[in-house]
Amino acid sequence: MVYRRIFDDAISRLKDERRYRVFADLERDAEAFPRALWRRSKDCAEEIVIWCSNDYLCMGRHPDVIGAMTQAAARHGVGSGGTRNISGTNHPLVELEAELADLHGKEAALVFTSGWISNLATISTIGDLLPNCLILSDQLNHNSMIEGVRRSKAERKIFRHNDLAHLEELLAEAGHERAKLIVFESLYSMNGDIAPIGQIADLAKRYNAMTYMDEVHAVGLYGPRGGGIAERDGVMDRIDVIEGTLAKGFGTLGGYIAASEAIVDAVRSYAPSFIFTTALPPAVAAAANTAVRFLKQRQGAELRALHQRQAMLTKHALSAAGLPVMANPSHIVPVLVGDAELCKAATDMLLERHSIYIQPINYPTVAKGTERLRITPGPLHTDAHVAHLVESLVDVWHSLKLSFVEKPKILEFKREADAHCTYPEFKRAAE
Repeated sequence: MVYRRIFDDAISRLKDERRYRVFADLERDAEAFPRALWRRSKDCAEEIVIWCSNDYLCMGRHPDVIGAMTQAAARHGVGSGGTRNISGTNHPLVELEAELADLHGKEAALVFTSGWISNLATISTIGDLLPNCLILSDQLNHNSMIEGVRRSKAERKIFRHNDLAHLEELLAEAGHERAKLIVFESLYSMNGDIAPIGQIADLAKRYNAMTYMDEVHAVGLYGPRGGGIAERDGVMDRIDVIEGTLAKGFGTLGGYIAASEAIVDAVRSYAPSFIFTTALPPAVAAAANTAVRFLKQRQGAELRALHQRQAMLTKHALSAAGLPVMANPSHIVPVLVGDAELCKAATDMLLERHSIYIQPINYPTVAKGTERLRITPGPLHTDAHVAHLVESLVDVWHSLKLSFVEKPKILEFKREADAHCTYPEFKRAAE
């Protein structure tokens, strides 16, 4: 057998389907973010603006977060030294778990090395521990949640995206006494739409089901203290397990769950992908802890307001230019292309002609025919950045002969966020 040919053929198939992914060598500038250097080649570097970062609030370059990490690294070293059971349970990590439990109003929290692992480990473990469990999973759940469902030995059924009637039908079929776990996200990151959390909780109570909700694209960004969509909507206490990430709104690395002591202890004790994985280093835990604490405070509320302002401004400006923005109520700004090859061509042109970095979103991340640009405005994107983005996208749309839409009537933008933003660093960035 010619092994090399198997792998070459696999890559060729991806290229033929226009699904082959190319990584851009980027060098973020902590002092000038969202500006960065694009290492086009060994001897060529160009300044660009990043428009697709999941570091939504720019906490990864915040001086307090950087300071916490460097101080902890100097004090404790750069590694954790082992799994949680073998010397890896460092004190900054214990403090972080207490801070996260407090954030979500739960008895306990458990930190993992990534959000992907926290979903995989927790969903599969709960599904296996509940006798004769039925897992009901939203159609658009993230890959990590799907893998968690698949890893479990429990029966699983898919309910149509955010379809309460279909979910209730499946719950009723299962019967009141059977163990059931409803698995869904609060904010779906490719479309930017939001789940009816309270209504799902109502169904769970009516049909005796547990709830597991992924808040990775909302923690830090929504709610009075950054607890996510569930905190904003006043329903955190009605969700059994809240899963989040430290790598997006909090700008660092890792994932976590927050739940009752019994659930957390069971996952801690039974999940192989937690038990046998090296713990987060103290420096990362200290940095994450600082970000969580910061975003719970007044400055965090001001930063969230500025973030929402820039997201709303970007949506309105792109829509006013006739670009096909996919409507949603969140900070995500998806712009529909509808073709994999043209989506890649559009992002290449943005980078090479306009020094704007946006990754194409193609199948299997989204369905074929719904390929898009996924734009994530941040609080450090200025109004001038937004104007340049709009001009650049209009040029690309004309150059590639992509379809514009009828320009909607744009409501006058309200500058309420500016009025409430008194945190100097971020207020200056928006001016």
